[in-house]
Amino acid sequence: MSEGREQDQPEEREGAVRPSTAAARRERRASSRPAARKDGSSAESKKSVVKSDESDEDAKKGRPTKARDGQEKRPSLIGRFFRYIREVIGELRKVIWPTRKQLVTYTGVVLVFVVFMVALVWALDLGFGAAVFELFG
Repeated sequence: MSEGREQDQPEEREGAVRPSTAAARRERRASSRPAARKDGSSAESKKSVVKSDESDEDAKKGRPTKARDGQEKRPSLIGRFFRYIREVIGELRKVIWPTRKQLVTYTGVVLVFVVFMVALVWALDLGFGAAVFELFG
């Protein structure tokens, strides 16, 4: 099976130079397959659309965005504040709140960890204090 593949495309394997940059690889990939349309139309209609690729150049990177003349102005400060509050409430409704049992468990874990860290820092402080007192005494 692999022999048939090698016979189908011998000129690509022998004379092909591997692209060294990511941009060159993207360009090579794009030139090796037919242009895809966003609306998912068939391959026959893609052939007739090849000329429209020049108009797509305007939508690529490096071009300024279109002016927003037809759009509405920004709402007032009060309107934006109330919109923010509505969005916050909407997001809080999506939160999966812990049950009482989970809340008690998580609180206990946090308190035990804090007590452990306080004891650790206290012990290190006591040890370093004794060492400094012995050294500089």
